[in-house]
Amino acid sequence: MDVRETNRRVIEQFRAGGEIEGMHRDRLLLLTTTGRKSGRPYTTPMMFHPDGDRVLVIASNIGAPRHPDWYLNLAADPNVTVEVGDETYSATAESLRGEERERVWRQIKELYPFFADHEAKTSRTIPVVALRRAG
Repeated sequence: MDVRETNRRVIEQFRAGGEIEGMHRDRLLLLTTTGRKSGRPYTTPMMFHPDGDRVLVIASNIGAPRHPDWYLNLAADPNVTVEVGDETYSATAESLRGEERERVWRQIKELYPFFADHEAKTSRTIPVVALRRAG
């Protein structure tokens, strides 16, 4: 499976406003980060979890030993763009830490058990990132 091609197709379908093959549109957002090396914008489709006035995204990378590129990008520059539903807005990304991260991570794994599978595959701590609307 070509991940770049899949992401390109999902982004296209998302922005067209229709169905997204193999995914639940109501749980999907597009996150645009700035490349930490290139300075170019990169858009990645991903699942999100609503949490009050913010949305949460999980940098599980399907349990790979390395953080996903989008996470490394926002760690270098937390100013991102979020597309969810038919809305686009600027946001600030913040990795949750300490007790808040542990509490939220437990909840996420209860709601979405596949994240526990991802965690079992890796020795790294999987980041939970809050995206909060700017301004």
